[in-house]
Amino acid sequence: MKILIIGNEDRYNKYMPDLEITREMEKVFCPRGASDEALLQAAQDADAIAIDPMSKLSGNVIRQMPKLKLIQSEGVGFNGIDCQAAKEKGIYVCNCKGANAGAVAEQTILLMLALLRSTITGDRVEREGRQIELKERLMYEGITELGDCKIGLVGFGDIAKAVAKRLRPFECEIIYYDTRRLPEKLEEEYHVSYMELDEMIQACDIISLHCPVTKETAGMVNAEFLGKMKPTAYLINTARGDIIDNQALYDAIVTEKIRGAGLDTVYPEPTTKDNILLNLPEEFKERIIFSPHIGGITTSSFRRAHKISWSNVEAVLNGERPQYIVNGL
Repeated sequence: MKILIIGNEDRYNKYMPDLEITREMEKVFCPRGASDEALLQAAQDADAIAIDPMSKLSGNVIRQMPKLKLIQSEGVGFNGIDCQAAKEKGIYVCNCKGANAGAVAEQTILLMLALLRSTITGDRVEREGRQIELKERLMYEGITELGDCKIGLVGFGDIAKAVAKRLRPFECEIIYYDTRRLPEKLEEEYHVSYMELDEMIQACDIISLHCPVTKETAGMVNAEFLGKMKPTAYLINTARGDIIDNQALYDAIVTEKIRGAGLDTVYPEPTTKDNILLNLPEEFKERIIFSPHIGGITTSSFRRAHKISWSNVEAVLNGERPQYIVNGL
């Protein structure tokens, strides 16, 4: 039995669970970005593929691997995998649904608090010896507590649920929008209320994105979307950078249509110095707080994800159905 692992070898070895299947399988590693030819040369006869969620896997490779039964994302994302080609060949594509939900929820709330408390500006001004200057200004302008905010969650999957759970002690009003409304019992469990998207965008002080990238959601946060937000509102993105139109967000910040944004994900990734969002005019630079897509990469998240991954490999090789299938098989 052989598995092709596309990603960082040290990381996969570090988080590999001590299971019989991990000891028995032959492991072949290829780095992220390896060519189709390199992947096929390394392990065309592999029974399974484990793949970094930022990696690409083409239909060309999938169709030329006769023994392949499973393609397992190391995380939640699977956008780079040709899921249709896998489905046509009867190959499961799975992710690690929910493994990083709590970790990303923590990052989401961190960004909310950092924006409300002017954390980046405060750190800079303190280091410059101008502490009193900023303190006096903020006492006049006001600092909004998180508990005084109306929070809007776009999408209500595992991560949004974890955000709602963690926001509850702050005593925020939490609103959500999803393509399907929850049963009333679940709304009560998570202390959330439902609004249609347009109504929610206009009503909330913080809009937090928790939807996957699809044809419908790519570029969804555009000029029209941002134009409906309050001028005092903040946008949070710990989902995928593709959801935001970068130029529209840039324009909304510099024209003060919104107050600011907290971004754990930026399109395209990896982020480069010429990205428009990194090049705001000097007086607006700190209106966006960035984190380098680290929301879901905690130690515990990786341990959970790798346990799910290897359990799925074992299940498929035993002729059983794996968990968290994403390509409709």
